[in-house]
Amino acid sequence: MIRQINNQQDEIAELIEQHAVQDGVYESAIPSLFIVRASQVTQPAYRIYKPCFCFIAQGYKDILLAQERYEYGPADYLISSMNLPVIGHVIKASPDEPYLSLKLEFTQNQILEVLNEANIQIVPQESTKRAMFVGEIELSMLDAIVSLARLLDKPKDIPFLAPFYTKEILYRLLQGQYGITLAQIAMEGSSTYRIREAIDQIINNVDKPLRIDELAETANMGTSTFHRHFKEVTAMSPLQFQKQLRLQEARRLLMFELTDAADVAFRVGYESASQFSREYSRMFGFPPREDIKRLRAGYDQRVQS
Repeated sequence: MIRQINNQQDEIAELIEQHAVQDGVYESAIPSLFIVRASQVTQPAYRIYKPCFCFIAQGYKDILLAQERYEYGPADYLISSMNLPVIGHVIKASPDEPYLSLKLEFTQNQILEVLNEANIQIVPQESTKRAMFVGEIELSMLDAIVSLARLLDKPKDIPFLAPFYTKEILYRLLQGQYGITLAQIAMEGSSTYRIREAIDQIINNVDKPLRIDELAETANMGTSTFHRHFKEVTAMSPLQFQKQLRLQEARRLLMFELTDAADVAFRVGYESASQFSREYSRMFGFPPREDIKRLRAGYDQRVQS
């Protein structure tokens, strides 16, 4: 079985290398499937992970969610079952053996569709668990990943077969060790489902003041119960969650739009430019202007190479 797993991993790695000849993150022709290549250890990357399944064919990666660290490699997979602000860091890669991975994004409706079609009976739960986890890869799951990855070489088959193989991957995940936890995002009435709705509300109103009572009402919970479940799911408080969203969005705006830090601070919801600068420096390690100058220099160097 170990040889079979290694062969499957090698085939996926070869497919990724064929379709990602340079370092970067590429949206493939397969809906919601991204391929990633890095030929060296990377600097920490700040991202909002949508609900997704991540598989590494070669190399290792470290994901930081608040203060929790998730390290995984070819023997594992990572799931983010909700929109989460994270810091990603490739920790093992070289020109001879680059980091190669796939990220498949999915939706709550896709999970619900698989549950219904496969007649998987899941009871909505009042308890909540972390929305990010690392599981051990299994041969049956690898078979489904290989089938999906092979479509990269068969674009005419993608419209018909990609939805089927995507469902198979989700089915395998729902049958796995974290299947019940994953299923809760689609189970209306579960505490996880209600926290997901509150998270979406924060994301859609990131520049607005945080109203905990309104969020708790959205989740149909008391304020203290909402706080407890929110932290169980995200590893942070609602205020910490919003702050990470705001600062990531501010960094994106500063990087790609010709605007100053004070303007961006107000656009993402800060009332004080000095507070924004302090919190930005605390999160990214540099004041806004210095950080963006450093990022743009690195970006220009990568483009020229």
